[in-house]
Amino acid sequence: MDAAALDLREIGKTFRQGSEVLEVLKGVSLQVAPGEIVALLGQSGSGKSTLLHIAGLLEQAERGEVIIGGLAAGRLGDGARTRLRRETIGFVYQFHHLLPEFSALENVMMPMLVAGHARARARKRAAALLDRLGLAARLSHRPARLSGGEQQRVAIARALANEPRVILADEPTGNLDGRTADRVFAELLEAVRELGVAAVIATHNEDLASKMTRTVYLQDGVLHPK
Repeated sequence: MDAAALDLREIGKTFRQGSEVLEVLKGVSLQVAPGEIVALLGQSGSGKSTLLHIAGLLEQAERGEVIIGGLAAGRLGDGARTRLRRETIGFVYQFHHLLPEFSALENVMMPMLVAGHARARARKRAAALLDRLGLAARLSHRPARLSGGEQQRVAIARALANEPRVILADEPTGNLDGRTADRVFAELLEAVRELGVAAVIATHNEDLASKMTRTVYLQDGVLHPK
């Protein structure tokens, strides 16, 4: 494997439910190379979302380390962690979470503007990403005028906007009908592969998982290769 874009080392996480301590992640390790797409399978409640949140620096593990592009996030302060997350990680969720008052183009531009990029550059890259995903004719449309599949394509373009090293997706097509889900998922995989981004995609769908580079299973807090 090439040098990992994402390297999770012995990640441990527990939650408290009253007096009970629930160990959700038990020393989970995972390395993902640039251009590699890993399917993360597991039952509901198995900890897939928790693992993605830790990998995306949205939550902190109690044990272990998250290394992104060779940089250990655990050694960073809050501000540096926020910058690392903003500059190197893109997120795609089951629900698109687009800003309803902005157009498709503006939604994709937003993370670039937050990161300090010039508006002209942000507009050019946002338009190119939306065109790649078949939405060149929808740039000015607000989310309410887009279909569910189109909204999720905008969300994918937004996740790719800041040229991340890593894409983390949590059931990205789980809210779509089967035919639309297949089409959007194929476009997500194509974009990730063409751009050479590392990706971890949580899904319940083994057919979709079979289209990725490899599959891992999270069960009882332990990660198992297929």
